[in-house]
Amino acid sequence: MASKRGKQTVRDMFLSMLVITAVAGVVYIFIPHDDKADPIKAVDYRVELATARRAAPYAVAAPSGLPKGWKPTSVSYTGQDGSGWHLGFLDPDGNYVAVEQSTTPAKKYVPDVSQHAEDTGRTERVAGREWQRWEGPKYDALVLHAEDVTTVVTGSAPRERLAEMAAALRTASS
Repeated sequence: MASKRGKQTVRDMFLSMLVITAVAGVVYIFIPHDDKADPIKAVDYRVELATARRAAPYAVAAPSGLPKGWKPTSVSYTGQDGSGWHLGFLDPDGNYVAVEQSTTPAKKYVPDVSQHAEDTGRTERVAGREWQRWEGPKYDALVLHAEDVTTVVTGSAPRERLAEMAAALRTASS
């Protein structure tokens, strides 16, 4: 009697697994999915840029004329604590690049937004302006000081991509 129950239990488990597999197969086939879809969605930053340009006490910079393949992924502006502008991108190779601007003193601001990068003492000429080169364990950065604002182009992208972004930056007046 016990072996008959054991065979029935194994048969029931097999049938249950067969039903579960069939249901999972039907769900997989008929529910749309895209395995190749990029999980990071592009953001439209035009409204935030216009708002920041009206509110900020400095000329807010954003890229113009970047080649195809750059994807904007994040944007924010806060009028408190240094009037911070942030615009994040993925470059064509999938590396992160951010444009950061603030009136916060550079000695505090740059290490914060560049993930603890440090000034190398070197500069790089990009689009006719001298940018300081900073390097760090996670992000590198190009830093441009103006009288009322510090602009930082930072991220995990190679230095050439950071320079490409820096060269593309424009303000409403430029």
